[in-house]
Order: sequence, then structure tokens, then C-alpha cells
Amino acid sequence: MPQYLCFPEGRTFIYSVDMGSRMKRQMRVAMYYSNRDIRLETVPVPQTGPGEMLMKVEASGICGSDVMEWYRRDKVPLVLGHEVAGTVEKVSDDVGRYSAGQRIVASHHVPCNTCDYCHHGHHTACKSLQGGTNFHPGGFAEFVMLPAINVDRGVYPIPEGVSFEEATFAEPLACVLRGQKKMEIAHGASIFVIGAGISGLLHVSLARAMGAGRIIAADISEYRMDMAMRMGADYAVASDKNLVRNLIKANGGRKARYVIVCTGALPAVKAALEAVDKGGTVLFFAPTGEGQTFPLSINDVFWKKEVTLTTTYAAAPADHVAALELIRAGSVPVAEMITHRFGLADTQKGFDLVAAGGKSMKVIILPQK
Repeated sequence: MPQYLCFPEGRTFIYSVDMGSRMKRQMRVAMYYSNRDIRLETVPVPQTGPGEMLMKVEASGICGSDVMEWYRRDKVPLVLGHEVAGTVEKVSDDVGRYSAGQRIVASHHVPCNTCDYCHHGHHTACKSLQGGTNFHPGGFAEFVMLPAINVDRGVYPIPEGVSFEEATFAEPLACVLRGQKKMEIAHGASIFVIGAGISGLLHVSLARAMGAGRIIAADISEYRMDMAMRMGADYAVASDKNLVRNLIKANGGRKARYVIVCTGALPAVKAALEAVDKGGTVLFFAPTGEGQTFPLSINDVFWKKEVTLTTTYAAAPADHVAALELIRAGSVPVAEMITHRFGLADTQKGFDLVAAGGKSMKVIILPQK
């Protein structure tokens, strides 16, 4: 039977007694069953072993991938959340770089640094990063346990002056940074961002910070188009049947040198291939729906046009470090992208907003509230 211990500051911790009469500290989590079924439940606080760390989660962002039900239908119920920032609650004695109370950001996936992919700079293709590592149980919880490999190469101190909420952007901004580095964007070049959700806004803002020329954003939502203008776009155009024509008009009569697709909608994929200029590059940043394919004409896209198509997935440790520095310097104003904040008990409200794709941008969950 649960027992409750109350402390002077009004904080209540719930304990349960196992068969051995040991007292186990409990914590609250937002357990995901589906986008429409997220329940506040109680589970034991994770135990830590050699090389491991217990992190107290102060802020956790809802990512667009969190509402991709097809991506995890065989894994539910589970605790989601990977854009986390908080403090060190407890760390193994054999880890000397961190101490209790230190403000940190943690990566949920980290590379092995020993495989052929890592040795050739493709850290995000590493088997370890693509599912071999993760923290437990997930960021929509009061605490998470970071395995030794994550502690070794996936924990980053939060710079002074950066809030927990701002620090949650380290992971999504690191992914965006890796994508733009892969495109090798030339200074002053034109960039067309299709899809002005949170990843699209980060691409717009980063491109502006890195010295891009004319930046055009596109979306079906006027609200998101307005947000793109606030984040640094020179023009925002409607994603309708005239999308490519709208781009050319906004770009001084030319197609775009670089096109970044931040939506998985197949019409956006088709538009991107039509919108890229000769010698240009298209980055497919967002995945499509499950099982979707797209017919591609080699002659129309590549032959005589020298167009490059590329993709990117996740981010490496160095990308996280660089992203935190961009946030610290104010180069990418992430705080302006936060539209909603909820306590852990209201995580369902946050998921409803993100899944609906209406007038919300970045939704932050505050697990300690």
C-alpha cells in the first residue's frame, strides 16, 4: 500500500513497500498509449549503477516525432520525451566530470565512436545512435536515468544565462545544424524552406544567423507564415497549387539554390524538386508517412541539372555543443518560439496542440509542476 512522506516545502514523495520491506521512491510520468491517450502514472525512480546518472527533468519539449503514432505503435505504453534539460540529481562516484545540482542537457541517442560510420563522420548512421542507446524511462517524467554511454558522450553543461526551457532546443537545433552543414550552404545564397513548423522555424532562424541571402518560407497556415517572418524569413508564401510560382516571384524570378523540406507531405516533395535551381540542393529533413514512396524521374531531376538530393537524421555530440553555443549567443532566438507550457499532469493538452498543428509552435512540459 502506498505511503506518503511530506516535507516542509510542501513537496510530497510517494513510496511503496516491496516484499523485502525496502522503501522505493516513486515518481510521476506521462505514460503514452496514443496521441489521444496519455495518462499520469506513478513508477519507481530509476536506480543508477556504475557510470550512470540520475537527472531531474526541469523542462522537456514535445517533438513532432512524438506524435508520429505509426513510428511507435508496437512499443506502447511508454514514456516519450527526448528534448530534456534539468539538473544532476545523482551521479556515480566513478564519474568525476559532473556533480549534483549541475545544470545539464542530455542526448537520448549517442554514437559508439568506434564503427566505420563514426570514423567517416556519419555518426548519425551509427547503430548505437539509431536505437542502441536511450535514457530511461523518457523525458516526460520527473527523473530519467542516463546510461553510462550517454553520460560519457551525451551530457552537456547548460551555459550560464540559458534557461532550462531554452536548453531543450539543443537537440532539435543540433539536428537542424547538422542538416545545413551537410548542404554546405554558400554565403548569401537563396534558401526555400517548405513547412514552417518548429523545425522549419529553426531552419529559417539558423540560415539567417549563418549568413544566408534571401530566405523564403512556405506553409499552408497563415499563423506559421507569420512566425516564419518573425524568425528571419524575407518572404512567406502560401503552400498551394501555385507554390513554385510563388517562390520564383519572391526570389527575383529564379528558383532557389537550396530547398529544405520540413514536412512529410508528398505534394511538398514534388514541389521541392520543381523549386530547386540548377546546381542546387534539396534537403529532405522530415520523414514521410509510413510506407509512402515517391516516383522520381532521373532525367527531369538530375540529367543536365546537377541537382543534389540529400537527407539528414538526428545529430552528433559536436552538433549539440554547437547548438548550445548558438542559443547562448542569442543567434537563434529559441525562447520566441515557445507558445505553450504545461505541467506534467497536463501533458495530454500539449500533445493535443502539437498533433492538431494549429496555433502553437513549441510546447514545453515542466515535469516538476
